Amino acid sequence: MKNTAAQILTQYQLRHTACRVAILDLFLAQSFALAQADIEKNLDTEYDRVTVYRTLRSFLDKGVLHKVLDSSSTPKFALCTSTCTSQTHNHQHLHFKCEICNQTTCLDKLGVPALTLPEGYQVQEINVLVQGVCKGCATQAAV
Repeated sequence: MKNTAAQILTQYQLRHTACRVAILDLFLAQSFALAQADIEKNLDTEYDRVTVYRTLRSFLDKGVLHKVLDSSSTPKFALCTSTCTSQTHNHQHLHFKCEICNQTTCLDKLGVPALTLPEGYQVQEINVLVQGVCKGCATQAAV
């Protein structure tokens, strides 16, 4: 069963505010990553940019969201599907950006290939982006 915004805020010990609930509801309704501008555009109530930014920042810090880097210069955000914390984010998965609809999706079931780094290097984070045509756009093109 999918969590609600209220359950997520409680789980991560975050204060329940209208802005936090509204932003989480957006993420729960989408299956793809959202940029801050997308969030601001899709909120029913207008919140100032700073409030939205701070909300996203607190979600990142607590492990509710993770940052998704794609080929655009704007960072996007997606819900963490595993239980992440402020100390540990576990996002060693691929991201897929559709060249038609421009949506970036987490492919959680596809892990990142093992890497062997030169001696002395330590992995902090791995970002892998695959670009192509998503299932939805490919289906529409075939019709």
